[in-house]
This record gives sequence, C-alpha cells and structure tokens, in this order.
Amino acid sequence: MKIKTFTSVAFLLVTLAAAAYLDSPYSFFNKNYAYSSVQPAMVQPVAVEPSSDIPELEEKLEKLERVDGYIVETYGEYEVYKDKDGNVIKSESTGKTDSIRYWDYSKKTADD
Repeated sequence: MKIKTFTSVAFLLVTLAAAAYLDSPYSFFNKNYAYSSVQPAMVQPVAVEPSSDIPELEEKLEKLERVDGYIVETYGEYEVYKDKDGNVIKSESTGKTDSIRYWDYSKKTADD
C-alpha cells in the first residue's frame, strides 16, 4: 500500500514539475519569445483627437423632493455626444436612475 501511494505522489510531482518547466520562459517551447528586454521601451506621445461617436456618461439632477424629513435627489444617466470643440451635439437618456437620500437638517423637529 505504501509503495502504491509513494508511486502516485512521485508521479504527481514529476508531472507538476514538467508542466511548470514547459510553461516557463526557459522551456524549448518558449525560446523564440522574448520575455525581457535589454533596452527600455521608448514611449512617444501621439496626438489623438477624441472621437465624437463615443458618448460620455453624465448624471443630471431630475427631481428634488422632501419625503418624511429627508431630501431625496433623483439623478438620471445620460449619454452625451460632443464634437471636437467640446460642444454638445446630442444627449440621450439611458433610463438608469440613482437616488440619494439625506436628512433635512433645516427642518425643526418637535424635540428641538
């Protein structure tokens, strides 16, 4: 029984070692790929104009109300399309809304 267990564990370790070697950058499979470079990469800035067909997401206040001593602000998400000068071409609602609720401190309570 011990020989069978030892053989199984040894086979598992040899298999894991072979897989680790084949996956490493030193194996014969990966010898043509450079994983490090002697020279640092040179980065050059490129002037890129923002595309007008990609919208920016903005949240706009749609509703402000007082409910049970709280102020509830409801914001809607909009896709805003701008031209290269930053002027808004069109604005479309995505239908997503978020609400923020906080206590109205300006209101006096009966305990004050």
